[in-house]
Amino acid sequence: MTTPVPSDEQLAVDLRSWLPSQRWFSGKDRTIAQVRVVLRVPLLDEEGFAAEHVLVEVDFDAGPQQRYQIPLGFRTHLSDPLLTWSLPEPPSDVAAGYDGLHDPEILARYLTALAGQEDLGPLAFRTLPDVTIDLADTGRSLGVEQSNTSVVYGESLLFKAFRQVEVGINPDVELHRALSEVGCEHVAALRGWVETKIDGETTTLGMAQEFVENAADGWSMALVSVRDLFAEADLHAAELGSDFAGDAERLGAAVAHVHADLAASLGTEERQASDLAIDEMRARLDAAAEAIPDIAEYRDGVLRVYDEAAQAGPTTIQRVHGDLHLGQVLRTPWKWLLIDFEGEPVKSVADRRKPDSPLRDVAGMLRSFDYAGHHLLGEKSPNRTHQREFRASEWVERNSSAFCDGYAAVTGTDPRASSALLRAYELDKAVYEAVYEARHRPSWLPLPLSAIARLVAH
Repeated sequence: MTTPVPSDEQLAVDLRSWLPSQRWFSGKDRTIAQVRVVLRVPLLDEEGFAAEHVLVEVDFDAGPQQRYQIPLGFRTHLSDPLLTWSLPEPPSDVAAGYDGLHDPEILARYLTALAGQEDLGPLAFRTLPDVTIDLADTGRSLGVEQSNTSVVYGESLLFKAFRQVEVGINPDVELHRALSEVGCEHVAALRGWVETKIDGETTTLGMAQEFVENAADGWSMALVSVRDLFAEADLHAAELGSDFAGDAERLGAAVAHVHADLAASLGTEERQASDLAIDEMRARLDAAAEAIPDIAEYRDGVLRVYDEAAQAGPTTIQRVHGDLHLGQVLRTPWKWLLIDFEGEPVKSVADRRKPDSPLRDVAGMLRSFDYAGHHLLGEKSPNRTHQREFRASEWVERNSSAFCDGYAAVTGTDPRASSALLRAYELDKAVYEAVYEARHRPSWLPLPLSAIARLVAH
C-alpha cells in the first residue's frame, strides 16, 4: 500500500482500547479479553490516505463472542473533525486511524460501489432493479443511533451500517425488500444492501433506502402532547391543539397496512396459541423474577394470564416488525412510516426472523403509549401529582384506544378482542422493560411494575 497502515496485531491492540468508548459497542459492561482482525478489504489507497473495511471478532472474559464491522480511514495528517473519531495515537511510522464513516471521501467510495453493484473482495454491493444512485450526492453521518451508524447522501438516500454483525440476513433488509416489492406505502423504500459470507452463510452488513425529509418521530410527538396536557390543567385531551389521538388512530391503520402487506408478500399460517412463544414468555418471567424481587410478587398472576392465552385456540402468525414502539415510527406531512425492522436486539437473527402474532407489534405500541404518558412523571419528580397521574392514565387510555380503533378499521378485527393473548404479549414486553430498567435506570422500574400489576389485575 502507498500509505503505511498498522499491522493486524497493532490494529487489534488499538481497537481493544477504542471500542468501549463507541456508542454502538454493546459490550461496555464486559471486559474485553481479545480483539482479532478477521477481514481487511482495501477501499482506497492514495498518497497519505487509505481506507479499509475491517471486520473484527471480540472475545470477553465472560459471555459470547461478538463481531463488529469498522470502516477505517488512515491519514498521515488528521484534520480537526477527524480527530474526534481517531484511534489511539499510532507509532510514528504508520498513518493515524479513524472511523471512516465520518470521512466524506470514504463515504463517496461506498456510494460508488453501491451504484456499480461492485464486488470488493468478499463484500457484495447490490441494488434493487431500476434503482439509480446519484454519485453527485455528498454523504454525512447522522451519528444519532445507539447500535448502528446511518449516513445520508444528499437528501434522497439513507445508508445504514449494522455495526454489530450477526450471521444471517438481517430482517431489516429482508422485510423492507418484501414490503418494497408489494408497494407498501408505510415504509421508506429499499434501494440496496451490502452483504458478505461468514461461515458460508450470506450475512447483511448494511442497507440503503429512501431518505425521508421533514419527518418527526412518534415518541417526540407523543411527549409534546403529554406535556401540553399537563400544562393545560383545565382542558381535556380532546381540546388540545396537540391532541395525539387522531395521529394514534392513523398510526394504528398504518401498522395494520404493513401487517397486511407482510402477509401478502411472505405468507401466513395458522397455529395454536399454545404453540406460540408462551413457553419462552414463562422462561423470561422466571429469569426476571429471580433477578428482580418485585416481579416475583406478580409471578403467579402473570402465569395465569399466560395460561389463559395458551387456551386461546388457533391464531394467525406471520412476519412482523418485532420491536415496534413510538421511536420506530416517523410522521411525515402525509403519513406514518415504520422504520428499523431489525427486531428485538436481545434476540438472535434466527429468532427475529421467526413468524409471530401481529399482536406482538400491537402490544409493543400499547406499552409505548404507557411509557409516553408517564415519562414526565419520574418516581421522585416534583411533577408527580395525583392530578397529573390521572391525566397521564387518561392520555394513555385515549391514545391506546385510538390506535386499536385505527388498526381494526383496516383489518376488520379489533386486537382488543383477543384480550388474553394481547395481555400476554403486553406482559412479556413489560417484563422485558422491567429487566432493562433494573439494570440501566432503576428509578424507572416502577413504571413497568405498575403496568404488570394493572395487567394482572385486569
